Amino acid sequence: MSRHRTRTRPPVTLALPALLAVAFLLLPLVGILTRTEWGELGAHLTSPGVVEALRLSLFVSLWALGLSLLLGVPLAWLLARVPFKGKAFVRSLVLLPMVLPPTVGGVALLLGFGRRGLLGPWLEGTFGVTLPFHTSGAVVAATFVAMPFLVISLEGALGGLKQSYEETAASLGAAPARVFFTVTLPMVTPGLIAGAALTWARALGEFGATITFAGNLPGTTQTLPLQVYLLLQDQPEAATSVSLLLLAIAMAVLIALRGRWTGTPAARTPAEAPQPPDETAAAALEAERTPTAPPPATLPFAKAAAGDPASDLAGAPHDDGRWPLHAVVTGFNELTLDADPGTTIAVVGENGAGKTTLLRALLGLTPRAHAELRLGDTDVTALAPHERQVAWVPQDGALFPHLSALANTAYGLRARRVPRAAARREAQQWLDRLGVGHLAARKPAQLSGGQAQRVALARALAARPRLLLLDEPLAALDQTTRARVRHTLRTHLAGFGGVCLIVTHDPVEAVSLADRVLVLADGRTLQDAPPAEVTRHPRSPWVARMLGRNAWPGTASADGLVLAAGGRLVVAEALPEGSPALAIIGPEAVSVHRDRPAGSPRNVWPGSVREITAVGSRLRVLVGSAQAPDLVAEITPEAAAELGLVDGSEVWTSVKATEVTLVEL
Repeated sequence: MSRHRTRTRPPVTLALPALLAVAFLLLPLVGILTRTEWGELGAHLTSPGVVEALRLSLFVSLWALGLSLLLGVPLAWLLARVPFKGKAFVRSLVLLPMVLPPTVGGVALLLGFGRRGLLGPWLEGTFGVTLPFHTSGAVVAATFVAMPFLVISLEGALGGLKQSYEETAASLGAAPARVFFTVTLPMVTPGLIAGAALTWARALGEFGATITFAGNLPGTTQTLPLQVYLLLQDQPEAATSVSLLLLAIAMAVLIALRGRWTGTPAARTPAEAPQPPDETAAAALEAERTPTAPPPATLPFAKAAAGDPASDLAGAPHDDGRWPLHAVVTGFNELTLDADPGTTIAVVGENGAGKTTLLRALLGLTPRAHAELRLGDTDVTALAPHERQVAWVPQDGALFPHLSALANTAYGLRARRVPRAAARREAQQWLDRLGVGHLAARKPAQLSGGQAQRVALARALAARPRLLLLDEPLAALDQTTRARVRHTLRTHLAGFGGVCLIVTHDPVEAVSLADRVLVLADGRTLQDAPPAEVTRHPRSPWVARMLGRNAWPGTASADGLVLAAGGRLVVAEALPEGSPALAIIGPEAVSVHRDRPAGSPRNVWPGSVREITAVGSRLRVLVGSAQAPDLVAEITPEAAAELGLVDGSEVWTSVKATEVTLVEL
């Protein structure tokens, strides 16, 4: 099927100046092409003076490129990654040679590195190095004007690289230098190549700073641009031929780059988009809570059997493999965490409650909060992130796109100096355990969302962490894949000897995976209890709604609750009068009628249907009322058809007093 593109006719007031600009830029280049004596081109370019100047230009430009890489790459990383006072000044200093007249740059170099400059006498007296009127001076001049191209290009590439890749590598035990060379640099290679090409081309064509600082000495500092300048005086035809050579080199560089000035880092293809659930939360929860005893061979942290290759791996821990958690977090988060080995804690709360901040504080990656952290008998508070043995799986998995699934999984082991063969062997075992061993050779871009998440989990567990942090690890998966990965995760967490914290917004994950549910609000602990307790008595309207229940805050009265939004609610068991409370009403306890019901219900309200949604085999009906807060009822499709419910239908809702649970806040 053909695609129809809308063609916009540009206004003359813009099109004409634009065409003039193109002509203005193109005409000089056409001039070189038309005035070149093509028959003499070979003779001009092979003359001794031109050959010598070309050799010197290549020598100077390659040295300038090397110095730019040596100095500019760390500078670009500093500007992109480290906040410090005076960053704007440093960046302006980097850009200055790009806008400074080259001859002024040459004068500045003379005053800085010349024999009478600030540093020149010391260089000459201490090392015997004289830069002006020497080939090394031409290298310095070319580096001065060309290095900004590398710094700016690479800084742009680093700015486009998500820091979660580097932070994840650190959580796997990689020191900062290892992270830079094994993760950061490979991922910004396109930007580095683009910057290096521009830097080399600029150094090859440098003229003004070179002639001012290093002079124009044949065989010593007379580069190809300087040769063009001399040929213009006596042999303009030869100068045109040499100019054509430099023009061809510059155009070749630009065409090869094809506009990739910043080198956008490679990224994995998006994971599958979440699909609407095909089962109710209650049904899914029931399935998830069904006990499933994993076979002993699958327990990842069980004691290795004799002859198991994993038991002989270098760098294996020499303790009992059990690491209780004690953490005191201050700053934005104010809480204390204590957990026994093998405990899984689901961290839930509204957006902005401090869930991710808590994880980053335990990792030592945020200034917003500080964690005094003890794992087992070791206080790791003062240790750098890569020394804490705290593994992190961010929401997107952050698999390194330039490494295969096997190399990703082995990364943490290699960072802890496990020999390559042993690390790859154990990594393959982990991939096999999580059902993705056959994908070991694939890159992340070749994996589906579920496969990538399993590899990310395998990588984190293979790193031998004492604390495992999972930030919404299943959020990007569709319902079917999520259930499968959830089962796999629960199976392998069963043998984990440390503590696992899982940030989630999914009630099924919170209840099925966790031994405890930690509810956060404004960085503080609102509730920390077993899943069953949180399900029965949630202390937050948000948590109650997350669990699919109606939650109405209010103040306890003699016969029930005075609702904060207006109205009253009658309950069977009242709380002390005047105490703040939360009324929890299950959607299945709400009855829907077309006429006012008669009989036993103590709580009856008129309203209208605002929304009807399907959840598995049942329907959820949102009813709005002027006499009570919005109420969600859960009914069968047959009941909805019998009542003739559609959006806007006038209905009555009722709730028995015995179906209301009051939770004192």
